[in-house]
Amino acid sequence: MADRIRCDADIDAALYALAAMDPRLAAIRASVPVVPLRLMPAGFAGLLRIVAGQQLSTQSADAVFSRFTATFDPLTAEAILATDDDALRAAGLSRQKAKTFRAVAAAVADGLDLSALAEMDPDTARDSLETISGIGRWTADLYLMFCAGHPDIFPVGDLAVRRAAQRALGLDDEPGFAALAAIAEAWSPHRSTAARLMWAYYRVDRASGAATRTTQTPAGFPL
Repeated sequence: MADRIRCDADIDAALYALAAMDPRLAAIRASVPVVPLRLMPAGFAGLLRIVAGQQLSTQSADAVFSRFTATFDPLTAEAILATDDDALRAAGLSRQKAKTFRAVAAAVADGLDLSALAEMDPDTARDSLETISGIGRWTADLYLMFCAGHPDIFPVGDLAVRRAAQRALGLDDEPGFAALAAIAEAWSPHRSTAARLMWAYYRVDRASGAATRTTQTPAGFPL
């Protein structure tokens, strides 16, 4: 597995490797001005921030998490487990997100090492997160990419990534999860950078007016 992604130089090195693997990616890279790093702090707070961004705009997710962290400072698993659901909801969480926050806190208190996930193979790392109630593949993938710095994750459940892949790779139809996973397999061990490239391409493509429908964004990150 490639080294953990920590800085812009790691993205640049992975893009160079991807261009050598697949000439189509070299052409895509030439069409975008920058492929952002977009790292967030790893660990407990980072995973909760990803959960807060589920199905919300960037602004809404930021507002929810800022309100929550202002209430729970310091933000620890023990603090959440010692608090009832009414207090979690009063801090700005929906009922479902309060339940997920509590499940994450229980997993961490039970010994889940969120920082160690970046050193695991993609399937094992993802499976470790998906055992937590309320954590699905999209949330797991984005935590591994943007918080843990895992180098080899491709979020096939992200709508923007699928649409970018369709246009950038000249596919007749928007690829399904399995089809896109099969395509991305050829980009291992740099699939996390390939996904960043797809988001960057989608942003350029959308700005040009080619994409017109609203899509889910990565954990509240702007495309």
